[in-house]
Amino acid sequence: MFDKDCVVMESYVYEELYGGRKHFLSISSGDGMLVDLSEDKHPTRLYGWGYTGETLNLSNEGTYFGFVVDGQTDVISYHAGFELAFTLAKGMYFCVPAGPLSIRGGCGIAIASLNYRGMFMVGGPIEKKGRLRYMDGCSDSLLIPPTIKGDPCLNHLHFPPGISQTRHTHPSIRIGVVTSGMGHCEVPENEDGTGEVIKIPLTPGQIFIIPPEGHHSFFTKDNTLDIVAYHPDSDIGPTHDDHPMVNRTYVNGRSARNIEEIRTKVIL
Repeated sequence: MFDKDCVVMESYVYEELYGGRKHFLSISSGDGMLVDLSEDKHPTRLYGWGYTGETLNLSNEGTYFGFVVDGQTDVISYHAGFELAFTLAKGMYFCVPAGPLSIRGGCGIAIASLNYRGMFMVGGPIEKKGRLRYMDGCSDSLLIPPTIKGDPCLNHLHFPPGISQTRHTHPSIRIGVVTSGMGHCEVPENEDGTGEVIKIPLTPGQIFIIPPEGHHSFFTKDNTLDIVAYHPDSDIGPTHDDHPMVNRTYVNGRSARNIEEIRTKVIL
């Protein structure tokens, strides 16, 4: 298991991570802000809590996506004059938009999407495998979906034993944490994707960042591997012109999506 007695570290900043960009970065666990990516194309900050027993108090920075790595966690949100308190177990997750937030007990990570206003959500624990087919025998579940196409999302990736994943990249950052199991990640030695293969062990509680266009692939042998990953953007999701409510509303057998004169023009 991860080291719950780790020392609080100095946080990484955008320049340190992307100034000499690598393909995969292991992030030391700790309390408070761990990584400041507020200068990224998708402004983001990564926080940790519970690794030294401290309460994580967060201000209004957009929307927080969180995951409980271990133990029992109290999430307290203050919004519109009300205090909303929820107790989450290991493997559960949350999305909290706008307003002060306190997180105490257990340990985990919270990711601030600085320019996004999400919808409040609590879910989990994550399941043993994903609901969707992914690649090379892996599966995934969309835990917190994009509210509108293009919005951030939170995903659960499941790797059965014996996985040898195809090397690939992503167009935007990925922030992940290993929730259970064991495996390793392989990345190339050089910036351009060439050179010797470097193997990075993956164990429960490990936090990592994959920079945009970072080359990587995940592998398992005799064990499963589970990862929860934050994506700052998406290419699916509802749009104003394509969502279940409007698509499945009919006037004389015709979808309201295709009747321009009755469509809402402005949300009041």
